[in-house]
Amino acid sequence: MKSELVVDVQQKDISIALLEDSRLVSLQKESRNQAYAVGDLYLAKVKKLMPGLNAAFVDVGYEKDAFLHYLDLGPQFSTFKAYLDEALKDKKKVVPISKFQKLEDIPKQGTIQDVVQPGQQLLVQIAKEPISSKGPRLTTEISFTGRFLVLIPFGDKISISQKIKSTEEKVRLRQLVGSIKPKGYSVIIRTSAENKKFAELNQEMRSLVKDFEDSIAKMQRSQPPMLIYEEESRAVSVIRDIFSTDFEHIYVNDKDAYDQIRQYVELIYPEKKDIVKLYQKDEPIFDHFNITRQIKSSFGKTVSFKSGAYIIIEHTEALHVIDVNSGNRSKQTADQETNALDVNLKAADEIARQLRLRDMGGIIVIDFIDMGKAEHRQALYDHMREIMAKDRARHNILPLSKFGLMQITRQRVRPALDITTSEVCPSCFGKGQIQPSLLFTDKLDEKLEYLVNTLKVKKFTMFIHPFVEAYIKKGLISIYSKWRRKYGRGMKVMADQSLAYLQYKVVDVDGKEIDLKEESDFNSNQTKSHTRHKERNGEEG
Repeated sequence: MKSELVVDVQQKDISIALLEDSRLVSLQKESRNQAYAVGDLYLAKVKKLMPGLNAAFVDVGYEKDAFLHYLDLGPQFSTFKAYLDEALKDKKKVVPISKFQKLEDIPKQGTIQDVVQPGQQLLVQIAKEPISSKGPRLTTEISFTGRFLVLIPFGDKISISQKIKSTEEKVRLRQLVGSIKPKGYSVIIRTSAENKKFAELNQEMRSLVKDFEDSIAKMQRSQPPMLIYEEESRAVSVIRDIFSTDFEHIYVNDKDAYDQIRQYVELIYPEKKDIVKLYQKDEPIFDHFNITRQIKSSFGKTVSFKSGAYIIIEHTEALHVIDVNSGNRSKQTADQETNALDVNLKAADEIARQLRLRDMGGIIVIDFIDMGKAEHRQALYDHMREIMAKDRARHNILPLSKFGLMQITRQRVRPALDITTSEVCPSCFGKGQIQPSLLFTDKLDEKLEYLVNTLKVKKFTMFIHPFVEAYIKKGLISIYSKWRRKYGRGMKVMADQSLAYLQYKVVDVDGKEIDLKEESDFNSNQTKSHTRHKERNGEEG
């Protein structure tokens, strides 16, 4: 199977698409300046305690207070709290954990009011990003994640990933990490550490310890609420968790992100550094790899798959509901039971893809087509478990109930990716009246004249819908060729499948979007209507 990553870096966000045999199976979209991301550390203040929930609401600067449950404090909270108190009391020095006396663990069945007080300052880590109407979920059992190791302060254990099967390798790693691990830290050895050498693990260990010590030093200079630590690069942090040696190519359309990703891949897998490639064509990178079209066809409420069958996906606050329909299948068999099994198996393939693609989590209820035979229901259950095995998120699948429903719980850390595939009219902005589409090229001509003659921008690219681009470039003496003679060879017009029919976007040579929308674009219809209204009432303009 051919696996590729395509990274689309825009001004505001980064989109990373995973392709398997050119088919989109995973899409992650991250804001480049996103706050409250999983793993970020904040100096926060406890707002109030909720004994009934055995939890506290904490101010981390988000619009809604964050949630900290007693069980998320971690068993070493007493030591952690005493260390923070000392660090905040004497802000001129950072006390090494190795020299700090470890206190007794807090009881598992304790209460929040026994260990936390309102107004108390805490160093907290985002465990779950804000989802829907909920604020972030926090933990004080902080950790620093590297490629090979996870460092957890205020502990003294070494754990090894269960995916490492070799007993000899487990013994080797445990001894190696034990020799480089500073006192006062727990370490989780990740699967990627298998067969790694001393120098690589030692270098990462030192880096993670330094991250913690730098965070404490910054905390001592800060007042809550304040961001203390975050990943340096969003692109690298996203790729770190999904990177696989099976990847054949990683395409990136931004030079800075390309350098960061290539440097990271060279660090962890030097022999794989050449798979990172800089995409430099004018055509949008997602259009070039046919990702935009797949997004448009995969993120609607209704998703079709082979033979005319389709699924309907609904999202609620509590769960996701998926309904399977056979539709107008062209290859229906005479046996309805066999036909139902065939549709359900194909639907299971698409549903497994959709769960990864949209990063759906929580409770998922699937209404498959009813099947009378127990062996068919078991076959569907076994098939779903098999295809979900490659899903990195933790999940649990229950057999079909007597009502024909399958229930899945899937780990949810981030909000489900909900991309709107319907398009709002860019001419009327939802008002219902638009300018004549035949005059759209005249409008673009006006924008180009304003851009070149008023703003004095000579080199730029205008992106428009593929249909409009085909119209503008048709013929030997095309509209495009006239524009190039009129406004200079520094201008380009390219198709962008993500744009609506009468929509356009202009970027400069650095890839930054130039806003050419004027007030008249939004209010032209309202102004005309208002003028007609005054004329009918005998008023002056």
